[in-house]
Amino acid sequence: MSRIVRGKAQPDEVLWNPEEGTIEADKLRGVDAVVHLAGAGVGDHRWSASYKKSILSSRVNGTTTLAEALSGLPDVPAVMASASAVGYYGSRGDEVLTEDSALGAGFLADVCWQWESATAMAASAGIRVVNLRTGVVLSAAGGALKRQIPPFRLGLGARLGRGDQQFSWITRRDAVAAIAFLMERDALSGPFNLTAPHPVPNTEFTQELGRALRRPAKLFVPATAMRIVVGEEMTAEFLLASQRAVPERLLAAGFEFMDATLPGALVTALRDR
Repeated sequence: MSRIVRGKAQPDEVLWNPEEGTIEADKLRGVDAVVHLAGAGVGDHRWSASYKKSILSSRVNGTTTLAEALSGLPDVPAVMASASAVGYYGSRGDEVLTEDSALGAGFLADVCWQWESATAMAASAGIRVVNLRTGVVLSAAGGALKRQIPPFRLGLGARLGRGDQQFSWITRRDAVAAIAFLMERDALSGPFNLTAPHPVPNTEFTQELGRALRRPAKLFVPATAMRIVVGEEMTAEFLLASQRAVPERLLAAGFEFMDATLPGALVTALRDR
């Protein structure tokens, strides 16, 4: 097993530079499967023009560089699992979103479309490509949940805006298990919603997280305040976006979730370190 890294690489690691489009392709020889999840954090910074460029280029350039390198190998890997996100669908209210749902509108939808399209060269070379349209991965070890825990523990848990926006989530252990499941089954390719079967409104998520931490969660953050702090676009497309994505293809393929409903999932996620 080899890790693809930026900066200084160890002998058993593969050095790449997505910005320059370079990678140590020779070290990829003999690789049977590739999991590619890299990309600048969508919620890590305010969406300035330069940071939006980083969000896009870190995904598209990195995926293109990797797909080109893999497709040029004498013996290509059997499978490439490449990250995408439920942002592909845009903000769609209460509409149930399956892998057959149409591409949405907006910056993040365009990012996801270009991100998935960047795997085309790998697919053309005969590599089975799986596009992982991932929801919010719940883990106390990192990501959105890690940032939420401190204020919730202080009794400052709050819904975002009206709280009716749909929230698609998955625990880290189910995400890992689903990726392994998809990579092991030769007949499966294309987009898969990496989300639990039961998305919930933001209000319900807020209440359940407060309950799991045994703290009140009765506050709310007005949409106007979010627009002032992070801007209109990030508020609409990220903080208040509504995506009711369900894992139709995963379930049809026989995948069984360990954390299918939110209360138990939060217990799992809060123990995840």
